[in-house]
Amino acid sequence: MNVTRTELPDVVVIEPRVFPDDRGSFRTTFRPDENAAAGLEHGFVQDNVSVSRRGVLRGLHFQHPNGQGKLVYVLCGEVFDVAVDVRVGSPTFGRAVWRTLSESNHLQMLVPAGFAHGFVVTSNEAVVAYKCTRYYAAASEQVICWNDPALAIPWPLRDPILAARDPSAPLLGDVPSARLPGMDSDPSVAGRVAPASSG
Repeated sequence: MNVTRTELPDVVVIEPRVFPDDRGSFRTTFRPDENAAAGLEHGFVQDNVSVSRRGVLRGLHFQHPNGQGKLVYVLCGEVFDVAVDVRVGSPTFGRAVWRTLSESNHLQMLVPAGFAHGFVVTSNEAVVAYKCTRYYAAASEQVICWNDPALAIPWPLRDPILAARDPSAPLLGDVPSARLPGMDSDPSVAGRVAPASSG
């Protein structure tokens, strides 16, 4: 697999090896030993799958406390996937990074705890899988405004389909710092990369 740092160094993109033939293709989506060899920490405890139709936007969500690192990839369809650094004291606080993840490009995004995450579906339907480093904790779940102008995220759809709570989510700048993670609040997070980050 190939591992590439994004513009936010703690967020990385993983390109697994794909073996196509006349029947279709095969790929391994996760192996702890290969991730460790590539300098990626892990410790996933929960696997989730979401199914969404075109235009559904899920995000921007994060947990604090009990921050979750996530390994995100698409089994069917295509999404525009986004991570936002919401760690107080981070030199990249408030900056976002995005990638298109699809069943055809096989890319994965490794999003550490301390980052808000979201995606919008750009195909007719998308099946998104993601591994998490902490269990879901409803009391810790938080949301920030998906179209916060300060984040400058170039969402490909103007009028997405949102969950009932998401349109009233606060701007990141309006969230008290006490409700945001710090740089060292989740030291065991997946997503940190050792200096040699390709394998």
